Amino acid sequence: MTTTAKYIFVTGGVTSSLGKGIIAASLAKLLQAQGYRVTIQKLDPYINVDPGTLNPYEHGECYVTEDGAETDLDLGHYERFLNRPTSQANNVTTGRIYQSVIQKERRGEFLGKTVQVVPHITDEIKERVQILGNSGNYDIVITEIGGTVGDIESLPYIEAVRQLRWDLGENNGIVIHLTLVPYLSAAGELKTKPTQHSVKTLMESGVQADILVCRTEHHLPKDLRRKLALFCNVKEEAVIESIDASTIYDVPNLMLEEGLDKVVLEKLNLKSTKPDIEQWNQFVHRHKNPKTEVTIGLIGKYVELQDSYKSILEAFIHAGAENEVKVNVESVHSEYINKDNAKLKLGHLDGVLVAPGFGERGIDGKIDAVQYVRENNVPFLGICLGMQMAVIEFARNVLGITDAASTEMDASTNNPVIDLMEEQKNITDKGGTMRLGAWACNLKVGSAVRDIYKAESISERHRHRYEFNGDYKERIEAAGMIATGLNPDTGLVEIIEIPDHPWFIGVQYHPEYKSTVANPHPLFVAFVKASLNHMKKKKKNNATMAQK
Repeated sequence: MTTTAKYIFVTGGVTSSLGKGIIAASLAKLLQAQGYRVTIQKLDPYINVDPGTLNPYEHGECYVTEDGAETDLDLGHYERFLNRPTSQANNVTTGRIYQSVIQKERRGEFLGKTVQVVPHITDEIKERVQILGNSGNYDIVITEIGGTVGDIESLPYIEAVRQLRWDLGENNGIVIHLTLVPYLSAAGELKTKPTQHSVKTLMESGVQADILVCRTEHHLPKDLRRKLALFCNVKEEAVIESIDASTIYDVPNLMLEEGLDKVVLEKLNLKSTKPDIEQWNQFVHRHKNPKTEVTIGLIGKYVELQDSYKSILEAFIHAGAENEVKVNVESVHSEYINKDNAKLKLGHLDGVLVAPGFGERGIDGKIDAVQYVRENNVPFLGICLGMQMAVIEFARNVLGITDAASTEMDASTNNPVIDLMEEQKNITDKGGTMRLGAWACNLKVGSAVRDIYKAESISERHRHRYEFNGDYKERIEAAGMIATGLNPDTGLVEIIEIPDHPWFIGVQYHPEYKSTVANPHPLFVAFVKASLNHMKKKKKNNATMAQK
């Protein structure tokens, strides 16, 4: 069988949450830095068609691609590391696989055959795996298989990998197996048994690991590596240590030191050169050596799980490094904010971001938070729902429309300053039905955002149903909140700002999705800079007061 790309399959050992996505992204970065065209895809074993309807507490944030696919948050890591956009083809779920096979069966494409997991489901998986490789755009495709080896739901994927390795032929497909080597403090030693057991479980499905990546809290001694190589049937140089790192951005360098890229390229019969990661290392240096610190409040309703706002937190890291500032993100649950305690909870912050979200819970707290930062000149960034809350707060407290609301929370409101898009009103399905993916936005001359982006027109990713109601635009602008970004085709408001405020911007889209190590998002860079200036101004005022 001829193939236009080489394939790397990343599987997970008996213990989950080992960081397959970061290992895959780090390896991809090293291969990309040697001139190879690389992409990464994620195979998720759950039966949801996509993560779009999953609670963030269940699965972390839902990441949106340029083409409007609602995907796993690991695709965010892939984009942030590689600085290349992903697409619908980069995330496949069991739900999507079965949906496609059942639709084919209904159309009669299987010619009366009994539809089974093997070969029909596995053939569909193999087809999805090879879409990117057959496009001609990539030299290497890394496929991360979600879940853990031995899970009943992962078995079709492992079987598809077994078949693919046979189909692709020698040197065209390899398997990296990520396992845990735990340290037992009572015994004072690292234990290899979980890794041995995991490799054995993988082999029971007919798949031999080519490379072991061992997650560990302690360095792996040479004799332990030799033991793992012997018992797991891999070469000693293919036992790679993945020690706990202070930041995920250290992992590419750790993998480089371990020689993971060299082993991979040798097994794929490809040339290995020294990776050019100078720009990456400059970022890591700035990130680890900030000149000062700022504290920014993240107002949200899913703050108990950091992965719920993963892209926002990473965008702050990129913007912080660009400003040579450490951004301390303080999570504040919007349910526990009100007018009486807003100063206590927010008064010490250098900036406030009101996060995206869905539903009624915690809405009043977000509105009260916006009012506090607007009235006290604290730098503000509102994203999606955060922007909508800023519009509602302004309508209520500046225009005096006390019952201003969004029809998402109050369907019977007399003043829906935020309302459902007309084309959304008859939609009943939840999954994949929002305004999704990249949409254009024209920036107003003289606006802060035009200066920040240094562009007349931009493209940003969306994930929402409700919009700024254009019927109220004239009144809101007359009172001082200006619509400075509009979609050229629909006229929908994408950006609002208050020119009389030091830094007050709300955006209907999700800028965090496009922030990468190589290209920190300009809005986040400007927001962090504004927060830094606010912090310096506060310190100066406090010093003046102390002298008096």
